[in-house]
Amino acid sequence: MSKSVLELTPVQAVACCSPLTKEPLSAEGAARIAPLLKALADPVRLRLLSLVASHADGEACVCDLNDAFDLSQPTISHHLKVLHEVGLLDRSKRGVWVYYRIRSEALADVGVLLGGVAR
Repeated sequence: MSKSVLELTPVQAVACCSPLTKEPLSAEGAARIAPLLKALADPVRLRLLSLVASHADGEACVCDLNDAFDLSQPTISHHLKVLHEVGLLDRSKRGVWVYYRIRSEALADVGVLLGGVAR
């Protein structure tokens, strides 16, 4: 008999967690969520996420993003791939270009996780 293990993306793991202020995060939960926060902690990826989200129609192609950085197109594509893999961006291929769209529910889940923190 084979076992099926449910693997959650970092975004799905965040969606399953209650806000940090409600109960302590388990070690397993923290390990699942850390890649998402690590992806967001990189200045290039954070800026890419913002550029995609604020682009016309909330969607951008790598070709639209290259001029905003002093980086090569493969480097930009790598950062976009990381954001896609953790669940922050959706992507679709059209011809030779890949278009990225923000997953607003993913950002909302991160907001819920961090939300309610008193100053």
